[in-house]
Amino acid sequence: MDFLYRVLLYIHILSVIISIGPFFILFPLIKKLRTAAGDEMNAHLGTFRFVVWLAKHAGHVLVLSGAFLVLSGPWTWDTPWILITLIILFCSLFFLARAFSPTLRKFHDDGMDKNELSDKLQRAVWIYIALLMIMLWFMVVKPYLWW
Repeated sequence: MDFLYRVLLYIHILSVIISIGPFFILFPLIKKLRTAAGDEMNAHLGTFRFVVWLAKHAGHVLVLSGAFLVLSGPWTWDTPWILITLIILFCSLFFLARAFSPTLRKFHDDGMDKNELSDKLQRAVWIYIALLMIMLWFMVVKPYLWW
């Protein structure tokens, strides 16, 4: 059982890395979106969409491996750091669903200000990274906030 738990923990940590890491390549991409047009803009938007897709699916692995870790490990669902992480996780899911796709679609609309859309994307990326880093802090530090 110890070996299985360690494999699950490895998968969980790897999915965290895949969920967070690719978002940092979006900052230079957002800068390029401000002036890109045509095929270049479509390529950048495609890369952006891929990063969001990758993070979303790595998040599925993250949630499943986390659930299995709780079921097979020493913690319970009412552990404070697990509860707060789950609350932030659900908030980040709603944020992820609304923060990127609608804005990315607007790049093809006539009359839309690319700088304004790029600023909106940059803010959304920073907010999402902050949410992920807060969850990561709870998972690493495991603070006992009540009991």
